[in-house]
Amino acid sequence: MPTELSPTARALRAMEVLRQRPGVTAGELAAALGVTERAARRYVGILREAGIPVESARGPYGGYRLGRGTRLPPVAFTEPEALALVMAVLDGQPAATDADDLVGTALSKVIRALPEGVGRQAAALREHASAAPDRYAARPGVAVTSALVAASAARRRVRIAYRSGSGTEWEAEVDPWAVVVRYGRWYLLCHSHRAGAIRTYRVDRVRAVHETVHGFRPPDGLDPVAALEENLGAGWAYAARVVFDAPLAEVAPWVRPPMGRLEPHGEGCVLVGSTGNPAMYAQEWLPAVPFAFRVEGGPELRAAVASLAARLAAALPG
Repeated sequence: MPTELSPTARALRAMEVLRQRPGVTAGELAAALGVTERAARRYVGILREAGIPVESARGPYGGYRLGRGTRLPPVAFTEPEALALVMAVLDGQPAATDADDLVGTALSKVIRALPEGVGRQAAALREHASAAPDRYAARPGVAVTSALVAASAARRRVRIAYRSGSGTEWEAEVDPWAVVVRYGRWYLLCHSHRAGAIRTYRVDRVRAVHETVHGFRPPDGLDPVAALEENLGAGWAYAARVVFDAPLAEVAPWVRPPMGRLEPHGEGCVLVGSTGNPAMYAQEWLPAVPFAFRVEGGPELRAAVASLAARLAAALPG
């Protein structure tokens, strides 16, 4: 914590720590404030003198906590916190440099609410920083995302209208286990009652969400990120089976989870998965793996690789 903070600022910071971490000990509070335990207790005393009820309990499970009904002041940011927030927004939403952008207008409100010194630095960062958009990112609509997150939190089944990358449209009832952000893309991890299996759908391709009256229970111990990684390469329309002569340990770092599951195969390994876009699989994903391979299936992927090979061969004169 910056050493130049005033006693008032430290007291407010102490109240924020008490709000975020009920039961915090004097030692933990001192570490958060960057002071001694004696000084931390003094800041607790300042809060009590100001009429803020701070309860304390002794013993190994004791600590400080705010009393019931405590009214907290508006959220306050330190300069590093404010700058880190602006940087995170610009990193995730480059268009936020434009005040007319939805996220940009929200960021403007946050900056205007900051104290003058902190706000000046945040505004300068927002004004002079340039962010290149991620061409692979695909940001979904706010309303659709909000509906899916709310249904996931409420454990309510939903009916979604979906449009695939190829333009095919369909509807399905799904149990929305989680919404996961992965490398600039938003995914819905769910159980599809239409397919009777786990599915991962791009949230930016969900056209509409309607909550049903049916509840659901997600699997015990569900790790949404791990489950998403495991299922990204499954359930698509076109099969993929690619054999590598190199050992699995050498190939694995080059294989992205959406490509499928890598398994031992003789002295090499085999990649088994599926894709909704064989051309992308052949043109972008497989060429990035620096090992010789054979495409054994399916026919759509073999055709896409053959087309790419012919195009590249035609590019060589003679």
